[in-house]
Amino acid sequence: MTNADPHELQKFSDLAHRWWDPNAEFKPLHELNPVRLGWIDAHAHLPAKRVLDIGCGGGILSESMAGLGAQVKGIDLSSEALGVADLHSLESGVSVEYEEISAEALAAREPASYDVVTCMEMLEHVPDPAAIVKATATLVKPGGWVFFSTLNRNVKAYLFAVIGAEYIAQMLPKGTHDYARFIRPSELAAFARAAGLTAADLKGITYRPLGKRFGLSDDTSDNYMFACRRDG
Repeated sequence: MTNADPHELQKFSDLAHRWWDPNAEFKPLHELNPVRLGWIDAHAHLPAKRVLDIGCGGGILSESMAGLGAQVKGIDLSSEALGVADLHSLESGVSVEYEEISAEALAAREPASYDVVTCMEMLEHVPDPAAIVKATATLVKPGGWVFFSTLNRNVKAYLFAVIGAEYIAQMLPKGTHDYARFIRPSELAAFARAAGLTAADLKGITYRPLGKRFGLSDDTSDNYMFACRRDG
């Protein structure tokens, strides 16, 4: 069984043609991307590294990491999103390899093959996030970096990420997130430990409405990013 929710896949596939429109439904990803890219690069030093982007969608993060000189492969289970990613890569001239395959299947085929593995804004959309974390630990080389971002599960996150972002500010389409699938940092840390990953950094993501800017924070009560290294 594939570790994917057909409803979630269809939801993002239906929006695939708007992935690279900076003023459409994925506008928050475009605005957030420089923050997450800078944070990843500060830890992993991306130039010349072999990088895997799990749940790459239309390729926003994949292309930006390749633009810094990394050798990037992006995987996703949405053929529509990957088609958009491939087309944009051709238009931009930034080379990224894309493949429609699950993280678990790729882990069985290419264990310990990547210096860096990223899985951003995806864990809260799959039935078994722990299995994804385990796959990342298999895919990354010993001593390599793994990066996650997801949403905390608490009242504040529900108010900001669901009620605020989807219904009031309308930054995201209604139904983008299912609160029951949000993941507490302690839960993600437990998944990582069980997979043989060691926690290295934990940062919250803040949004300043007046300046319409994302930034890093020590407050992880809403969106947060988690960096790990594979033991050995």
